Amino acid sequence: MLTRIFLGAIAMLFVGFGLWSIIDPIGMTARLDVTVTGSNAAFEMRGIFGGVSLAAAGLTGAGALMPARFERPALWFLVVYMGGYTLARLVSLIVGDSPTFNGWAFASFEVVSFILASVALIKRPKP
Repeated sequence: MLTRIFLGAIAMLFVGFGLWSIIDPIGMTARLDVTVTGSNAAFEMRGIFGGVSLAAAGLTGAGALMPARFERPALWFLVVYMGGYTLARLVSLIVGDSPTFNGWAFASFEVVSFILASVALIKRPKP
């Protein structure tokens, strides 16, 4: 039951972030202290942050609502997706990047999500 709650909460966060990214992509990136310019800026932010986040919401939401079929795939997705972010954030720190509070907040969310998804996947009985 805790895994379903976790996946449902993650799905809602992905929906919120995805919609924010589609509705106001330049405002979203500015709020995160990221400057995006160029002809394709909004187009890319809507696709990358908006589209991918809404797709992630679909899979994690399916994992919460239909665990027999989608819980393991949703957890694997989170392990790989958030694990990729975690690895990239670690490399970023190693090469000397200095994130702002917002950067640390997102990185913390990604690391905690990676850890929780990993633990849930390990603890979940195999089919």
